[in-house]
Amino acid sequence: MSAPQPPESIPGARLLFSLDPAVSHLNHGSFGAVPIGVQRAQQRLRDEMEANPLRFFTQGLVDRIAHTRRHLAGFVGADPEGSALIGNTTTGVAVVLQSVGLRPGDEVLSTDHGYGAVSLAIARECRRTGAVSRVLPIPLDAGDEQIVQTIRAGLRPGRTRLLVVDQLTSATAKLFPTAAIVGVAHESGVPVLVDAAHAPGMLSATVAGIGADFWAGNLHKWGYAPRGTALLAVSPPWRERIEPLVVSWEQESGFPARIEWQATLDYTSWLAAPAGLFTLRSLGVDRVREHNAALAAYGQRVVGDALGVPPAQLPDPGGPGVALRLIPLPAGTATTIEAARALQTRIGERLAAEVAVMSWNGRGWLRLTGQVYNSADEYERLAMRLPALLAQR
Repeated sequence: MSAPQPPESIPGARLLFSLDPAVSHLNHGSFGAVPIGVQRAQQRLRDEMEANPLRFFTQGLVDRIAHTRRHLAGFVGADPEGSALIGNTTTGVAVVLQSVGLRPGDEVLSTDHGYGAVSLAIARECRRTGAVSRVLPIPLDAGDEQIVQTIRAGLRPGRTRLLVVDQLTSATAKLFPTAAIVGVAHESGVPVLVDAAHAPGMLSATVAGIGADFWAGNLHKWGYAPRGTALLAVSPPWRERIEPLVVSWEQESGFPARIEWQATLDYTSWLAAPAGLFTLRSLGVDRVREHNAALAAYGQRVVGDALGVPPAQLPDPGGPGVALRLIPLPAGTATTIEAARALQTRIGERLAAEVAVMSWNGRGWLRLTGQVYNSADEYERLAMRLPALLAQR
């Protein structure tokens, strides 16, 4: 296997962000980074709001939100009238869980690659309704066919009320064959909720192409939108059954307005989101995707080599375009969530590098990302210094 080479930097891209230059920001996947131009666009909207709050909230805001939604939905290939702006993917998951009508004896099926907050949401809704949560284990090195067959075997028609799967997993940086999974579930009459937190801006697959009953994705990670910007897409049969977590004045307007309108919420992050997509398009969507994926692959190999991990043991993300990469940490390192968080903090403080440290299935993992503001030397610097820090434990 030939070693990946770092891509050429995109000229001027680093200057678009206000990130601290003394820190290597190698964890774009957790909270993203908002370009300076997008920050300024949101601030202008905040200034407008504070100059006359009554006018801002009562004269045309619902229409402005709908216009923004149509723009964002078009970018991800979703039906604008079947989508709703929400604060984040986890909110979308909560909305769906409380709208599908779970009852005692029903089952919510998910995998052991699921996001922690989503697992907590499933557990809470099951406690509230008497439904049962069941988790399918899927090996990290499973190929698409194995994943699909495992899920096919795990479905219980008539009992499985909802299947929750990730498009790209957060904990394990693994791309799931979501369209094929949706097809298998629908054969058994099981609706599917796709957690697409990392998809918008990074992956090219469209919402329509996946065909899920529910799809929720963040624009504030790889779409350069202000934080608190996400989209929930719902297939036609379910739209009138979707209820907001909090009822407000657009309740009688139906979906999607009843989900979007939450009274005095700060809507400026949503209204400024198209500026984020403008930045992405200005850089070149395909160019950014290719750059980020190649840089993440380079970082995975460089740091993996430094930790003595053979290339064959570096997890494959399962498809092109993935800008998240996983590296196994030495045995006994970060085996719990608490230990992972502590190590992540130590790396940030001592190495001036922001990374994600994950604990999954009793093993510690380092998760790196590639973004247009990163350069190859940041991963090389981490590779040189990380082994000594880990040895200090």
